[in-house]
Amino acid sequence: MPGENLSRDEARERAALLSVEGYEVSLDLRSAVGGTDAGPRTFRSVTTIRFRSAEPGAATFADLIAPSVTAVSLNGRDLDPGAVFDGTRILLEDLAEDNELVVDAQCAYSRTGEGMHRFVDPEDGEVYLYTQYEPADSRRVFANFEQPDLKAPFRFEVRAPEGWVVWSNGVGELADGVWKFAETKPISTYITAFVAGPYHYVTDSYERVFEDGTRLEIPLGAMCRKGLARHFDSDDVFLVTKQGLDFFHDNFDYPYPFGKYDQAFVPEYNLGAMENPGLVTFREEFIFRGRVTRASYERRANVILHEMAHMWFGDLVTMVWWDDLWLKESFADFMGTFSMVEATRFTNGWITFANNRKSWAYRADQLPSTHPITADIRDLEDAKLNFDGITYAKGASVLKQLVAYVGRDAFLEGARRYFKRHAYGNTQLGDLLSVLEETSGRDMATWSRSWLQTAGVNSLTPQVILSAEGRVTELAILQEAAESHPELRPHRVAVGLYRRSPEGAVERYARAEVDVEGPRTIVGELVGTEAPDLVLVNDDDLTYCKIRFDEGSLAALRDGLGDITDPLARALCWSALWNLTRDALMPARDFVDLVLRFAGRETDIGVLQMLHAWANSALTHYAAPEWREEGGRLLAEGALRELRLTEPGSQHQLTWARFFAAVASGEADLQLLQGLLEGTAKIDGLEVDQELRWAFLEPLAAHGVADEGVIAAELARDDTASGKRHQVRCLAARPSAAVKAQAWASVVESDSLSNALVEATIAGFAQSSHRELTAPYASKYFEVIERVWGERSIQIGMDVVRGLFPSLQDPRGTLEAADAWLAAHGAAAPALRRLVLEARDDLARALRGQACDGAGAVGE
Repeated sequence: MPGENLSRDEARERAALLSVEGYEVSLDLRSAVGGTDAGPRTFRSVTTIRFRSAEPGAATFADLIAPSVTAVSLNGRDLDPGAVFDGTRILLEDLAEDNELVVDAQCAYSRTGEGMHRFVDPEDGEVYLYTQYEPADSRRVFANFEQPDLKAPFRFEVRAPEGWVVWSNGVGELADGVWKFAETKPISTYITAFVAGPYHYVTDSYERVFEDGTRLEIPLGAMCRKGLARHFDSDDVFLVTKQGLDFFHDNFDYPYPFGKYDQAFVPEYNLGAMENPGLVTFREEFIFRGRVTRASYERRANVILHEMAHMWFGDLVTMVWWDDLWLKESFADFMGTFSMVEATRFTNGWITFANNRKSWAYRADQLPSTHPITADIRDLEDAKLNFDGITYAKGASVLKQLVAYVGRDAFLEGARRYFKRHAYGNTQLGDLLSVLEETSGRDMATWSRSWLQTAGVNSLTPQVILSAEGRVTELAILQEAAESHPELRPHRVAVGLYRRSPEGAVERYARAEVDVEGPRTIVGELVGTEAPDLVLVNDDDLTYCKIRFDEGSLAALRDGLGDITDPLARALCWSALWNLTRDALMPARDFVDLVLRFAGRETDIGVLQMLHAWANSALTHYAAPEWREEGGRLLAEGALRELRLTEPGSQHQLTWARFFAAVASGEADLQLLQGLLEGTAKIDGLEVDQELRWAFLEPLAAHGVADEGVIAAELARDDTASGKRHQVRCLAARPSAAVKAQAWASVVESDSLSNALVEATIAGFAQSSHRELTAPYASKYFEVIERVWGERSIQIGMDVVRGLFPSLQDPRGTLEAADAWLAAHGAAAPALRRLVLEARDDLARALRGQACDGAGAVGE
């Protein structure tokens, strides 16, 4: 990534100098088909930029990452490309007040999911293109000023292979072999977009009549590869889309501003989705090739609505620089769940948010790289890494609390004023706080200092004093913070008291809301109530905190967690117990035991899937090494037991089947998986479709039961893009030193694999049962990561540095190696150092967890 970075200071200087009036971009994508891939495959990109300079005679630069530039002209003056273009920037000297820059370049198709990604479908040989830019990869497709606060309207035209369709942000028409697109509104470069190829395309429309009688019509479209068309449930995509448009128009009082609304499900996508106005892109895994649970449909609905919220938060009004990335991502994350719960069939979305989304935030907020929600983003590499659990999930959690603090009406009215005041402009933190102060009358500066401008997560623990008669004489909430981030914050929380009913259910019988301030807060309203079995601070999940328990509550959970009737309360308890395990306050085997005893009674399918993931993580990372084998056997036995007990054909049965495959290791378990694949074994109601076949095949490959021939035969059954990814993962999962060497080389020493196949190879390589096989690569990792980071794109660099960190090796030895690398590479790229530091911290946390688990075993 040499020379590709852009600093905040450079962006500020350029924004003070320039204002951009418009772009005209012409792409020739006919080179996407035919020919060979002997060298970099390129396409012609011709860009005209009209812009003004506040200082005639000054110098600046345009951004472009391209193999070559054919011609550059500034204000009619031809410039020597060899003199002004260094591979990432075009030097522009002696600017006039009004300027026109024309750049004719050969840009490269991508295989990393950055820029203009080119994908060849192995099923039918068709070629598909799409773009992905955030935060700064539009410069891989056309010359521009790549920063969010230099907005401008864009006119695009594209020449494409015969028979193709091309989409962009505006409506397009094909005339004389050229696709020409309507001029966009002023938008940032990173949300411009193209999708091109023989995509399967479905249409619909949305209509709305406003109170003044005006009519809004939005053409809707949805597309995917032809090979996925038979699986594409576009009716459900359109249903959620229309429900979202209804919700946002009801609440934002600003009509959708970007004309059409296309949604493209594209292959080898690095993200979940991207909010390009008029042309939202999604990973095609949201088109389900096999049977999935309700949680998968909920997740897709949430992402659809998250991206739709961006049309207002992020596209219409955009942050000045990536410091305020939260201004779009936190809001979209919050509004995605808010709208989903209120407008769609997924009314339990806040349970998923509490159990799943916030766990991402809790982890990120306890890493050494944690940062305030309003972050200090020095450059683009910082920006790339800050699409994290703080910016998304913690920010959304804090906004959820803000709604409780200022009130729903004041919050939404603030949003309405924000859109109208800053439409097509750029904003910073103060712009949002000012409208919220107007609408709520609250002191937003104090709230912001506590919640947006400090890092770390607080712990809230109940302290209960009972009278001789068994009534509460005092109930206090103790607030604590980590030494590294000692801020104690104001929390609006609900405190719930729970007890067991005569019928055996654990139910809430008292609740009080209170403002937590400082280290100890009395909940006076609950004095005099009968003694609880369980005290749940942050009941109803109003604030962002780690929930702790008093000894009596923890004992009640050990005895009857599955008896809690309220699904949100139950999810909050599970999440709190997982935090105790990660914090080395509960032995991993105790958490596994709770999962084995109570997960089979969990009704919420999303919570159940999280429990499975956490249990597997507890075994892999936090269990004492001497207990792992027994723990694995217990989990496999429990998973098989629940698999046989659950309702045949139910989504719970499917979830337990996948978990059983994930933890199976014994001979009998592997024989069962093999029998289910071959049809010689059967579990009533379990349909083993193609996706489930691959899920069963991977553990068979990892344990040496399925060889290369078996994997090849499975690919022959499923010779598709998805099948190829599964095959690559299974091949890399085989228990052989030669296999591991080949997998390592294909990722580290070669850049021939696409982003999706790099991800699949790393996943297969890093099997928890292969610690000895991968041990030789622990030292190699630290020898190669700086080179990989310098040579590869930032996305592939992140995948390699994160995915190949030797987290499964000797913890103490790996910690020492990581510390030695950090000490010796103080001048390495800050983003690279951050990734290593985070992985090192995860490993140190795992080591503490293993010590806790081992000590717990000794004390039993």
